[in-house]
Amino acid sequence: MNLLQLKYFQTVARMEHMTQAARALSIAQPSLSQTIAHLEDELGVPLFERQGRYIRLNAFGRVLLRHVERLFGELDEARQELADLAGTEYGQIALSVIVPQILPELLGAFQELHPHISFHLFHQRTLQAAQQQLERGEIDLCIISPPLEQENTHWQEGLGWIPLLNEEIYLVVPLGHPLAGRKSIHLSEVAHEPFISLRAGDSLRELTDCFCRQVGFTPRIVFEGDETETIRGLVRAGLGVTFIPRLMVRSTPQLAARALPIAEPRCQRQLGLAWRTTHYLSQAAQQFRAFVIQYFHQLEQESP
Repeated sequence: MNLLQLKYFQTVARMEHMTQAARALSIAQPSLSQTIAHLEDELGVPLFERQGRYIRLNAFGRVLLRHVERLFGELDEARQELADLAGTEYGQIALSVIVPQILPELLGAFQELHPHISFHLFHQRTLQAAQQQLERGEIDLCIISPPLEQENTHWQEGLGWIPLLNEEIYLVVPLGHPLAGRKSIHLSEVAHEPFISLRAGDSLRELTDCFCRQVGFTPRIVFEGDETETIRGLVRAGLGVTFIPRLMVRSTPQLAARALPIAEPRCQRQLGLAWRTTHYLSQAAQQFRAFVIQYFHQLEQESP
């Protein structure tokens, strides 16, 4: 049993799909299948349940994966510590965010101070996906929004969390809409409007659906998608209204004239920073964590 075998096993176990795993590893599928078969022979137990082209981890595989994840996590921490010993101004940070619109300004400001630190970026749409990345050691930090019931509480054991910003959620309407130009609205005023929204399952979509239910209606979704730029374009075309977070309005000034504050109910989400408390955090990541906290503190002081 060697590290290459275990790396191949880890990838197959995560994807539970041999073809996709082979593509991710840039190797031929027969070679990957043979490697997994040799590993199973060496261990004396099957690691997967096979159903045609589909495979699933069995009880033996889940036990091995738990130890493999821990092993590679330790090796990654060793690499980070060695990099820190070599110099604090160099390093790479794996960062996951729910609000990619903040990245140009945030990372630009940080790299003015630390030009030799690089980033590996992920955009996650759900809290669960970001938590899984943290637990697996795939990322160092994530900027995410927890569900309402988890706000101002500790995350699960082993994860650190600090709130960064209470972000207002606005309603964006087309130019010429009867509500355009209002200083604020009550959400119930748009109960019969067509909505353009992110797909179900997205954390912002779940939050805004909840706001609508609070005032007694389910939004009538006429278009839904994954790309915020497409959603804004559909609103500009007069096809419906949509919810937009404050930071997106801030990064897109042309939205300001059509972004209406919602007076009732109070529509906002909490953004926060999370990391693993049980694993080594490189000096580069620690520097970035301190910078992010200060950066969002300054944003909090800005007028909406």
